[in-house]
Amino acid sequence: MTKLVNNKNPYSLTTLFFTEMWERFSYYGMRALLVLYLVNSLNYSDGDALHIYAIYTGLVYLTPIIGGYLADKYLGTQKTIFIGGITMMLGHFLMVFPDLLFLAMGLLIIGNGYFKPNISTLLGRLYKDNDVRRDSGFSIFYIGINLGAFLAPLIVGYVGETISWHYGFAIAGFGMLAGLIQFYLGQNKIIQEDVSKKTKRLNFNDWRSITFLSLINIPIILLIFEINSFINDYLYELLTFSFTLVIILLLKQKNKINFIKDDIKKVSYIGILSLFVIFFWVGFEQAGGSLTLYASNSVDRNLFGFIIPASFFQSINPLIIILLGPLIANFWLRIDNSDRKINTSQKMGIGLILLSAGFFLIMYVNNSSDSSISLWWLVGVYFLHTLGELCLSPIGLSMVTKVSPKKIASLMMGFWFLSAAIANYSAGKLPSILQTNNLDLFTFLTIMSLTAGIVLILIAPIMEKLVKK
Repeated sequence: MTKLVNNKNPYSLTTLFFTEMWERFSYYGMRALLVLYLVNSLNYSDGDALHIYAIYTGLVYLTPIIGGYLADKYLGTQKTIFIGGITMMLGHFLMVFPDLLFLAMGLLIIGNGYFKPNISTLLGRLYKDNDVRRDSGFSIFYIGINLGAFLAPLIVGYVGETISWHYGFAIAGFGMLAGLIQFYLGQNKIIQEDVSKKTKRLNFNDWRSITFLSLINIPIILLIFEINSFINDYLYELLTFSFTLVIILLLKQKNKINFIKDDIKKVSYIGILSLFVIFFWVGFEQAGGSLTLYASNSVDRNLFGFIIPASFFQSINPLIIILLGPLIANFWLRIDNSDRKINTSQKMGIGLILLSAGFFLIMYVNNSSDSSISLWWLVGVYFLHTLGELCLSPIGLSMVTKVSPKKIASLMMGFWFLSAAIANYSAGKLPSILQTNNLDLFTFLTIMSLTAGIVLILIAPIMEKLVKK
């Protein structure tokens, strides 16, 4: 991997790779412990703990709108990343104190909003618009995300469950600190390789606006958690409001940056693909809910006399990405350098079809067996879903940085993550909705993702005309 980074991609990819790895280590470490901590240590009911978890994961993907806007208008990406990282580090350390739980989670949500859209945007700025290495670079970057996701449950989860919850949260905090140190040590090289060379000196009014927009989120988030049952019922309305906020911000920016016709086409292109991404993540995020329950209730988890915990199956996805990520990165690089190009819409359509194939596998096994199925069938499902993810998620991140109008690049990345917020919340609601209507979850997801994938491939020529130069 080192040869690939040094010879074929910007050197700063290494810095961003490990910065994101440590940030994801801290995020997934905390997430692995959260529900268990609420139930087993703070005596929350299962339902209340899951409500808090759902709200947390939804808001984590909502606040990047704010962080993206502040980066574009005031801070710039590097400063915003630093502020986000420090805020999240403090949030992780405050998780050690039970009485400060919601304050800590509020800091994590706000800090993620600063950090998440901007590190991806910064990676995109290491490449010129026509650089064929971009998709390959994002695929490598994606390995860093999943390396952190793979290690976190094994280390933070183990320490938290077997030694001390507080030690586990503290390790997550030190993980974020390691990411900040990595970013600090590599920032000069990043500045040298940043093709946009965007810098801005902030004045007093800028800092006042930043401080206000940041601090006002803390009481809002605390209120949301304190009345979590009520807000959980109206989270769709909150997400709709966020979409409206994005439109308002875009219209406000339009008058200042003189949007041209091509910019409007680019924003439309990202918006349409965001809708298809929702379909993908609604299915994919069943891994944390229905697929885990399926593993627990319907899968023979006996492997050479050892009963594999159902939660362990969630480690399959990041492990496959770590193993296959470099191969996929090289594959996209070869394809993009050849005459057999596959455009972004087609790649993402293939990802949706692979997701559908995974759910079809479960349908097939369920119809052919009345007893517990072999664990290898479920491994096959995760394998297909992971291949789909590698065709869609890193490609999508790459696309947003490439297509977005430069002056609102971070805001558009926040918009992209907002689709994940809607999908995460919908993924949790969908099983109960389908059960109420006597519909099979896996059949529905098979048809939904297959249809979305085929439609996206069919409209790919039209989609690509929107961004064709």
